[in-house]
Amino acid sequence: MPVPRDVIPGTRISAGRASLAQLQAAMASGALTSAALTGFCLQRISQLDPALHAVITVNPGAGAEAAASDAARAARGPHGPLEGVPVLVKDNIGVAGMPTTAGSPALLSAQPGDAFLVTRLRQAGAVIIGKANLSEWANFRSTHSTSGWSTLGGQTANPHALDRNPSGSSSGSAAGVAAGLAPLAVGTETDGSVVCPASACGIVGIKPSNGLVSRRGIVPISPVQDTAGAMATSVADAAALLSVLAAADPEDPVAPAGDCPPERADAGGFDASFAGTLDPAAAEGARLGIWRAGSAAAGAATVAVLDMAVATLRSLGAIVTDPVPLPGAEKITEPEFTALRYEFKYGINAYLAYLADFGFAVRAPRSLAELIDFNKRNGDLVLSRFGQEIFEQAEATSGDLADPDYLAARREATRLARAAVSAPLAEHGLEAIVALTASPAWLTDYVLGDHDVFHTSGPAAVAGCPSVTVPAGYVSGLPVGLSFFGPRWTEPRLIALAYAFEQAVRAPGGAP
Repeated sequence: MPVPRDVIPGTRISAGRASLAQLQAAMASGALTSAALTGFCLQRISQLDPALHAVITVNPGAGAEAAASDAARAARGPHGPLEGVPVLVKDNIGVAGMPTTAGSPALLSAQPGDAFLVTRLRQAGAVIIGKANLSEWANFRSTHSTSGWSTLGGQTANPHALDRNPSGSSSGSAAGVAAGLAPLAVGTETDGSVVCPASACGIVGIKPSNGLVSRRGIVPISPVQDTAGAMATSVADAAALLSVLAAADPEDPVAPAGDCPPERADAGGFDASFAGTLDPAAAEGARLGIWRAGSAAAGAATVAVLDMAVATLRSLGAIVTDPVPLPGAEKITEPEFTALRYEFKYGINAYLAYLADFGFAVRAPRSLAELIDFNKRNGDLVLSRFGQEIFEQAEATSGDLADPDYLAARREATRLARAAVSAPLAEHGLEAIVALTASPAWLTDYVLGDHDVFHTSGPAAVAGCPSVTVPAGYVSGLPVGLSFFGPRWTEPRLIALAYAFEQAVRAPGGAP
């Protein structure tokens, strides 16, 4: 990659290390403007993205949004916590005036309005700088896919080593933040698509409880497991972004009010702020269980990262049970993917029909069957790297969420996942489970596909529980993340624990 200018003009802040607090302080003092910051990020995208392929579309209105933010700040001060800050949005999330493609030319003409969460970003003052590349159709097209590749965006590279994979499917969101193309990014996850690329690219990712962030305006896979998540270089910044994204949306009642703690229930959901959770002493007295079986396939150098993390947590005063089993965790995948195939057909048929019925897309497929046919007709381009086996398997289902076979699979997946998370918590009196997030980044390989040695996202993803991954160390210069996950709606505690760990390892002599 070319070596771009690294220091943000008017400041001593380095790209890729710029915190929200630093940026807001620089803009408040007049040393920095949103226009200058946005221009700096656009320049980095221009210089670095030909090698990274992290950004699929630059927002042509980003400069105007930044100028409007500066004018608003001058007139009345910042009107939100993200005032003037550039944010990348994964390209399966609707942003008005820009295509929302999921990486596929089938949706190149699709321009729906702002997703609910994008409205929240705008209300907080954020500048939408562009759309992030992704694994096409959020990695739910082929059983032999290569993460980070899309027909429209090409192959996203890992900033730590360009021949290494960024993991998926929020590949561009993770790589973009890691390379300093934007301070913040929004990703989405069905199972691992926020936390795994965050781990592989050495940043923080927060996958919230399903229902904390609205799914409205996101290209769907599963009405049960889909969620957007926050991605940043630090726990504090990811928590600040999640605080903006988290809000009740009456048109997306994924979480019944009865599923929320009473103090958070708010018209079927809840608004949340995590600013008060950032306590460097949060691990003192915390009861944590270490799930080693999830990373049993790891090599010795990767296991050493977990060993060092456990030692760090103990040094912070945590009461650690090592190891703890997650009973039945290995059985989750089969019923999960049976259920996901039904849910994808149901959801994508509804989404494509919505685009057509409301005039948000011209000549786009109106159903999964038409989408499969589009890919076949354009196979030299769309199917050049891998096929569409999952699409075809999903089309072979009824797509009916009242189908007894679907309901049986979803019930079994949810039962196994929730038991896997809750059983060790109850047996050992734990607050949270800790595990390595995923293996170090593998070499991108179009012949053999992804070499995903292990990842530990499944139990939390299928149970709808929150998970926070934070950089824990390196293997041969490649980052490895540590995940904290626990019961639904425990984001404040998990963020606090992740922050305490992060502060310890970032201290002089720490690993990352």
